[in-house]
Amino acid sequence: MSERYISVNGEIMQANSLCIPASDLAIQRGYGIFDFLVTVNGKPIFFEDHINRFYLSAEAMHLPVLLNKLSLIEAIEQLMQENSTLNSGIRITLTGGDSPDGYSIGNPNLIISQSPFNYPKQIFENGLKLITHEHQRQLPTIKTIDYLKAIYLQPTIKAAGADDVLYFFNGKVTECPRANFFIVTELNEVLTPKDNILHGVTRKHILNLKGYTIKEANISLEMLASAREAFISSSTKNILPVTTINRNAIGDGKPGPITRNLYEQLIQLKGISS
Repeated sequence: MSERYISVNGEIMQANSLCIPASDLAIQRGYGIFDFLVTVNGKPIFFEDHINRFYLSAEAMHLPVLLNKLSLIEAIEQLMQENSTLNSGIRITLTGGDSPDGYSIGNPNLIISQSPFNYPKQIFENGLKLITHEHQRQLPTIKTIDYLKAIYLQPTIKAAGADDVLYFFNGKVTECPRANFFIVTELNEVLTPKDNILHGVTRKHILNLKGYTIKEANISLEMLASAREAFISSSTKNILPVTTINRNAIGDGKPGPITRNLYEQLIQLKGISS
């Protein structure tokens, strides 16, 4: 079932009635932010983390938010009641606002939408194939609506028979367009890039999982060749193994035991089934 209702600036309306002026900076210049969270059985996962990151992104982009945190949470809960969709993805978007000159920040529009979402089955065992590409996102610590390079690279990714792209810059690995990246070293340490990345909510919780040394560190391109395992993380993907990078196998080319264990810990923490 597609979404039936959305929330616009605190008001519930039919999803197909959304009207944003062409002079909004989100349309004119691609200026805006968003956050995205998943609900399972009607429960938002890592709710507070996503709300906090949304406001941090808004502040960093000089965008005022019409609703305070409590009012925003209430608006999301009201939308969930209207849509009655227990398993879903909720997107909170803040546009750059109606701009008189197409360059100055206006009064932002706050749009909350909800769509059905269920975690896909069997993807974990298949693993992911990545290719690398040198690129550094603008304002990497802010969750902006700018996915220009990621979308531009889609034909390249498909032509390579890959699933996604892994960015690097000046010889250091950073992230995938919609996910954080991890490797397991020869010493069984779990490393994730620390600089010039979006600090993902799922990444934050993985850093606190038990049983392994898990830490932020610089990861060079050369380190990929000796990695025993690799995986990505996001709100919609949980943890997914990376089996090849640039058609070179990671480890034995299969999901590794540490990745599998961290995945099981994470889904238990989130209260979802594998």
